[in-house]
Amino acid sequence: MEDVIVDTPGPLLTNAAADSTRTVGRREWAGLAVLALACLVYSMDLTVLHLAVPQISAELRPTSSQLLWIIDVYGFLVAGLLLTMGTIGDRIGRRRLLMAGAAAFAAVSIIAAFAPSAPVLIGCRAVLGIAGATLAPSTLSLIFTMFPDPGPRSVAVGVWVGSYSVGGSIGPLAGGLMLEHFWWGSVFLLAVPVMVLLLILAPRVLPEFRDPNAGKIDLPSALMCTSAVLLVVFGMKKVAQDGPVPIAIGALVAGVVVGTTFVRRQLGAADPMLDLRLFRLSSFRIALTINMVAIFAAFGYFLFVGQYFQLVLGMSPLRAGIATIPSGLGFMIGSQLAPRLSRSVRPAYLIGVGMAMAAAGLLLLTRVTEQGGVGITIAASLLVSFGLAPVFGITTELIVGTAPPEQAGAASGLAETGAEFGGALGISMLGSLSIALYRGQLANTLPYGLRDADVHSARDTLGAAMEVANALPGKLGESVAEAAKHAFLTGMHLTSAIAAVAALLLAVSALVRLRHIEAS
Repeated sequence: MEDVIVDTPGPLLTNAAADSTRTVGRREWAGLAVLALACLVYSMDLTVLHLAVPQISAELRPTSSQLLWIIDVYGFLVAGLLLTMGTIGDRIGRRRLLMAGAAAFAAVSIIAAFAPSAPVLIGCRAVLGIAGATLAPSTLSLIFTMFPDPGPRSVAVGVWVGSYSVGGSIGPLAGGLMLEHFWWGSVFLLAVPVMVLLLILAPRVLPEFRDPNAGKIDLPSALMCTSAVLLVVFGMKKVAQDGPVPIAIGALVAGVVVGTTFVRRQLGAADPMLDLRLFRLSSFRIALTINMVAIFAAFGYFLFVGQYFQLVLGMSPLRAGIATIPSGLGFMIGSQLAPRLSRSVRPAYLIGVGMAMAAAGLLLLTRVTEQGGVGITIAASLLVSFGLAPVFGITTELIVGTAPPEQAGAASGLAETGAEFGGALGISMLGSLSIALYRGQLANTLPYGLRDADVHSARDTLGAAMEVANALPGKLGESVAEAAKHAFLTGMHLTSAIAAVAALLLAVSALVRLRHIEAS
């Protein structure tokens, strides 16, 4: 295996020497805390903007298309650039890439907070997505550099998974608190002090890691990789939003064509950007698949709970954010418990039990009603989050841990990209199914006497239906609201059941395909 440079405060070491002489101490745990903060902010930025949409609409007056891009462009570019950024980090240095991304993230967050128009805000969100794509693969690959021993590394990966979960969970809550007292742009400023702290501490507590024998960055391959992921993710989300319209199908076909060309280029390259021989490793391939499908199953929960709390039960955004706290706690506890259990329990059993627990939570969601269900929904969210947390940590460790050290950045980028694909697939398939059920039911259950414009709006989304209901008088408005809520719950129940079946199949697959891997 080629030597890999690990830049510590002392002399440069090869990977073999580093593994034998470096021990995990205060510096490594302090570095993990810094990386966890970066992950928390990265994840929080995916959800913190949602509650600010009404204020952004009032202040900047974006078109409907511009508003969609304000919300989605961050996630699109993160998904498209994860694999490329992981490979770049392996070549130029993972700490260097992380710090460059953190600096850009802080600077652009300040600009976004004071954006004077919708196009400027879209541009800022796009740059934030580019900067965010440097954080995920850099943090994970640095963890595998800092913690070569499987025991501490499992704990570190658990913290890494927990930080993402906490960030996604507290995003709506933090956004709600900021919007209670400040303007819409204040939600972007939450990231600034954390990124500044990372820039100060990173040179002191994080090692540098790069492959000194890596070739030049293959720009055509990077462009093809990014374009393929962007086109496929965009196509999937477009299908979920508008159905199989020509632009969505065209994007999917173009993404597959560009992706195929990328794969052929990598197979024929002397120094490929992504070494596809990784897929010959059975554990790597299976773990990546399980991780991706687990994210798909998770969207059976994530797609509906926020809408259920606010639009069906009538909770305020802040109360709905508070109701998601148990889910975040479930992820935190589950991700920290997994490393301890993995010392004596095989990964196959932990994944199998975790996915079965998530399936039970998803099935519990099929029991909620229009009259109430906060307790049932919170219990379901606890089961889902507590069950999935160990799965994400264990599969991530298998994905990156089975790759050679000099390709840890590319492998971690691939893990993150697989997760993005799983999420996009969940949104596309489960979202499209729920929308079809919702619209199909309302075609027969909306009361007579509505204007055509009101019928069209009510069948578009549950939020639009509630706006129509609130504008109509008395019994007519109540009938529209009742029909829309019932149709929404029908879609929620069926898609949750489908996600539960997928989780159960995944549990069986893990028990069969990973049973040969010993406990760490």
